[in-house]
Amino acid sequence: MSRANVLVVEDEKDILELVTYNLTREGFQVRGVESGEAAMTAIKDTTPDLVLLDLMLPGADGFDVCRFIKNRPDTKNTPIIMMTAKGEESDIVTGLELGADDYVTKPFSPRVLIARVRAVLRRQAEEPPDENTSFTAHDLTIHPGRHEVLYQNNRIDLTSTEFRLLQLLARRPGWVFTRYQIVDAIHGDDYPVTDRSVDVQVVGLRKKLGDAGAYIETVRGVGYRFKDI
Repeated sequence: MSRANVLVVEDEKDILELVTYNLTREGFQVRGVESGEAAMTAIKDTTPDLVLLDLMLPGADGFDVCRFIKNRPDTKNTPIIMMTAKGEESDIVTGLELGADDYVTKPFSPRVLIARVRAVLRRQAEEPPDENTSFTAHDLTIHPGRHEVLYQNNRIDLTSTEFRLLQLLARRPGWVFTRYQIVDAIHGDDYPVTDRSVDVQVVGLRKKLGDAGAYIETVRGVGYRFKDI
């Protein structure tokens, strides 16, 4: 992981230099570009291990770059961390729905950025879990095959929707899911439910989980994530 290849796409030179310097110091191989068009050219030349992507770019913006990455067979699984200004909640949601994995808001601490990069690369490297194999998340044990959840060895009875919601979040600690992504994942694209109904489901799930309900974190204006382990 220490030699992972990171592409930084940022049109503000000061930020680009700061990010490049800190990533390089931590042992990453870094290439920086200042436009969406340059990013797409760079990706065609060399597939990066991760892309740090500013959304507000001249010409082709970050959304265009995100679509470009996710629509190419050789880069569709390349993780993307968005860099956004505060207050751009709708942009964050759009980016996540286009396939971005995480985001940081400006101004950000270099230490926080490095931690996010390492966490996303670590999750990317992990082998996808067997959907029928039990797994643990903090002190929850989840048995997909049995449709069973244990908290400190006590069984928690969940509805089918609540179970799928918990499993979705708990399999990827730290990943942010928008409400629409949650609806699509646990019900399917055609399920007649509004994104806000997810909030009601989360409230009910947290209540049933008791103290463990705190593991489901609200990302204001965006959606939910399971507390990183």
